[in-house]
Amino acid sequence: MIPTLITLPRTAADEIGPRRPGAIYQNADGRFEVLALITDSREAAQLLRRDSARWAVIVRDTLRPDGQPFAVGSVWTTSDYLLREGRPAYTQAA
Repeated sequence: MIPTLITLPRTAADEIGPRRPGAIYQNADGRFEVLALITDSREAAQLLRRDSARWAVIVRDTLRPDGQPFAVGSVWTTSDYLLREGRPAYTQAA
């Protein structure tokens, strides 16, 4: 039987989604402001305590007044909603 659906490996950009520093997104767990995007796999693995980590996002839950920054490595899904776009990774020269 030939499979009707073939899933391709996700790239890191697909997994991260629109989460750039300054972005705010919401899901069932809370509303989060992205403080930093870590793309160095060694640093991400250390932050997430997972050897297989390729990236990590440092976020702060904006719904909690005492929300402390923490690292997440969950992929962007259809249950995540972007509320505010983040800053671009770089700005063009004039």
